[in-house]
Amino acid sequence: MESTTQPTTFDEKATRKDAMAQTIETWCEELVSLVADAQASEHFQAWLDVQSRFHDYSYRNTLLIHAQCPGATRVAGYRTWQNEFDRQVNKGEEAIWIWAPIIARRCPECQNSPSYHENTDCTYSETSPDEWAKGVVSFRPVSIFDVSQTEGESLPELDTDASGSIEDRFEELCRVSDSLNVSVRLVDATAWEYGNARGVCHTEKPAGETISVEIKNREDTAAMAGTLIHEYAHALLHTESDDTADIPEARAKREVEAEAVAYIVGRYVGLDMSGSAFYLAAWQDEDTDTISARLWRITDASSSIISAIAD
Repeated sequence: MESTTQPTTFDEKATRKDAMAQTIETWCEELVSLVADAQASEHFQAWLDVQSRFHDYSYRNTLLIHAQCPGATRVAGYRTWQNEFDRQVNKGEEAIWIWAPIIARRCPECQNSPSYHENTDCTYSETSPDEWAKGVVSFRPVSIFDVSQTEGESLPELDTDASGSIEDRFEELCRVSDSLNVSVRLVDATAWEYGNARGVCHTEKPAGETISVEIKNREDTAAMAGTLIHEYAHALLHTESDDTADIPEARAKREVEAEAVAYIVGRYVGLDMSGSAFYLAAWQDEDTDTISARLWRITDASSSIISAIAD
């Protein structure tokens, strides 16, 4: 999978709008094809298989993990690392503690397990405990470890970073922030507080203030440029109040929009954006139509950023 690394220009102001719209639509069609190819690749399927073996943690446990290990990306239990991934927890590592549910048969009325039910005032007796449905009756602390605390067989990774030689285009992308009403701050890796994320957009904008974007400072300016464009897209498209913000499906659609914009603008400035296909494949499942269905939003945001660069 490759996308052009030659910068594109829309120099003729009289025809710029139409030319830009046509080019963006063509690039979106190409991106849909790239995503389909990515989903079918052996590398992506191997990555998907590994991801399926990791648990999805509750919001409470996610907070506990972040509080104890802010940079955690993939966590699992001691034996799980050994048996599922052929990795060993390094000697001396401190465990991350979370709550694990205790599943047992429970009383339909008081919701206690049989042993606790006997010591309550509950008088339920319509069915015997052997017939009670199973459910969560309590929680117990269990230990897990982040992949950074282990060593062994490598986990398959998806390279979603933009690449290429763009000289001073990253600085140029930073300079257009004022035109987009966005403030950009580069954060040193040692002070980065957002785990595995490479950039964040603070979508809650105080009255009269610009939207804030933070980018993790790395040596690879091409990768940072791709991340910055992605966060610009969030700033332009996703800063309105949205009651669906915490719904996974809604978040996935927002990521699809932002990365489609990153792909388009990245191609415009001459980046190799083929990694976007893997990024979108990881978010979209089989729904490659999402890009086409949201083409007008993607086009609008892409045009705004391209116009700011071109002016």
